[in-house]
Amino acid sequence: MLPKRAGSEKAAACRRLTVPGVMPKVVQIMKTYMCLICGYIYDEQDGDPEAGIPPGTRWDDVPLSWRCPDCGAGKEDFEMVEV
Repeated sequence: MLPKRAGSEKAAACRRLTVPGVMPKVVQIMKTYMCLICGYIYDEQDGDPEAGIPPGTRWDDVPLSWRCPDCGAGKEDFEMVEV
């Protein structure tokens, strides 16, 4: 009997979880952006429902006309931050 190769059990488990013809789901990380004027945080996960920006809206998809709900600053006054 041949010895087992390291990681062979893990590789076999991965093969069992793969469904032929089905693409794996890609998970995208939601980001946060901070207003440099007042410190308001726009979280892509939360959006800004009061301004008509639904949860899950990416920063790039927020219209240029959107303003910070706390101080009225524009998108140009926001910077991506690590939370």
